Parts: sequence; C-alpha cells; structure tokens
Amino acid sequence: MNSTLASITLAGHGIRLAPLAREHIAPLQDAVDDGDIGALNYVNVPGREGIPAWVEHALAMRDAGRELPFAIVSDERVVGSTRFYDIDMSVPTLAIGYTFHAASVWRSHVNTANKRLMLGHAFDTLGAQSVFFHTSHLNLRSQAAIERLGAQRDGILRAHKRHKDGSLRNTYTYSITAPEWPAIRERLNARLAAR
Repeated sequence: MNSTLASITLAGHGIRLAPLAREHIAPLQDAVDDGDIGALNYVNVPGREGIPAWVEHALAMRDAGRELPFAIVSDERVVGSTRFYDIDMSVPTLAIGYTFHAASVWRSHVNTANKRLMLGHAFDTLGAQSVFFHTSHLNLRSQAAIERLGAQRDGILRAHKRHKDGSLRNTYTYSITAPEWPAIRERLNARLAAR
C-alpha cells in the first residue's frame, strides 16, 4: 500500500476513526443490531452473523492496498464502520463508502464528523482531486446525507449491481472535486461547531 494510505487514526469533532481490526467484530455486531441495519436490503452490510466475514474481507482488501477501512468510535463506543475504496493514487482519487452507523446515532453529529474527517484527509493530506460516493437508488437516507454534504450527483449506473435479495440495483454516483472542497469544508465546520 502507498505509504500515504497506511493505516491511520483520524480524530476530531467528537469521534474517532480507528483502523478496522478483528477486535471490532463484536462491537460492530452490536452496531448492526442497533436498528437491525443488516436487514436492510439496499445496504452493503450483513447481519450479526455476517460481520466476521465482512471484517475479514475488509482487512484482506486493506492488506492488498485496495481499501482503507475504519471503525467509527463515538463516546468510546464503536457505532459503525466506513472506508476509503476505489483508490487511484495516480490521480489521486478515491471513494468513501461501505458506511453504516448504529441507528442510535442517526441524526446526530456522527455522520457529519465522519465525512469531515475523511474528506479532510482525502483532500488536505492525500491531495485528492475528487472523492466519490455510490449508493443504491433505494437508499433515500444515504442519498439525502450525501447531498447535504454538497456532493454533486454525477449520474446513474443502471442495473449496476444486485441487492441482497437479488433485485437489480441502480447505483447513484456523486462526487466532490478539489475546487469545491474549501466551501464544503467551511459548511461542515460550521455545522459541527453549531451542534
């Protein structure tokens, strides 16, 4: 893995993004149970029983230099996970996704803080020219959250993947570019300061 993408802890705004590790399996199982997130057909998160394999896959992708996964920690409790993926350091560009939060932290500062830390690392540390987000056409909560960040919807990849039940998924794609980042950073900072 590129040394600039080595495992790192990102902290601020009341949360910490810790490098994902096997010790996070049990807390992540509790997080998916909080709101039964794994039962949602349109998210890339399994139920409790699938979390060990999900974590192992994320760690294998990290070890291959393809992804950088995190556990999301708030008030010293693991409340979800997120990662950088589709990393291309020749541009550089990457995507943020595979994100889920325990339902008990929905509508709190956690998602905004998570995205502020990750976007800051991508643009300000890694020098990203663009950051992408992908979500199912059925995931209205995710679409609204991405749009609140200030990301632009770039298009729809029709019949791109399958949901857990086998139905076809149209993938909505969004991006933020480096010239857009300073204004978005200012808005996110203001939102977090007002909480």
